Amino acid sequence: MLRAIIFDFDGIIVDSEPIIMKLTREMAAKEGWTVSEEEYYRDYLALDDRRIVEHLYTSHGRPVDHRRVEELVNWKSRAYARIIKDGLPAMPGAVDFVRRAARDYPLAIASGSARSEIEHLLNKLNLRDCFRVLATADDCERSKPDPEVYLKALARLNELPEFNGRPLLASECLAIEDAPGGIDAAHAAGIKCLGLAHSHTEENLGHADWVFRGFEKVDLAALAKEFV
Repeated sequence: MLRAIIFDFDGIIVDSEPIIMKLTREMAAKEGWTVSEEEYYRDYLALDDRRIVEHLYTSHGRPVDHRRVEELVNWKSRAYARIIKDGLPAMPGAVDFVRRAARDYPLAIASGSARSEIEHLLNKLNLRDCFRVLATADDCERSKPDPEVYLKALARLNELPEFNGRPLLASECLAIEDAPGGIDAAHAAGIKCLGLAHSHTEENLGHADWVFRGFEKVDLAALAKEFV
């Protein structure tokens, strides 16, 4: 049975991906590199900030300069904080879906974004109280498609009192993702995944267990019946 839901954040809860892409391109430009929109959504979407910069170095055939990586990550963090000061729009249908789901299931977030950014944006949407668990870039050494962030979310969900005596299994969770790498991360953790075609086409998300165009198409009650 379905007992918990784990959400990605950027491009699932908030409409942040165009901003993050813009800042990624500006970071690349500081080193004389370019990143096309196609490259961003194909290669960078599921990565946290540090892995984005490291990937820029390796994809351009340069050894990673860890001091410069930290400088660029800190620049992006400051720039993003200024942009999101007053919040960001939610993805269509996300607020209602989250609030309805929170009535029936413990909710978690598994994201490559920083905890401070996630908490700020959730508070602006009045959704912070809906999420019992956050697993973020602050908690993990490895970025999606590695399963670490999902395994961390699962472990923290299992610390909730409702799972005392009967631990939550990965097979009893649903992940919600918008990127192929995120789907891979969920599957590597043993978690079934719902893909939403917010940032990629439905075809590119075809390896998810379910794929929908958006939250408005998801019948959570019907989907939960497929967990046995």
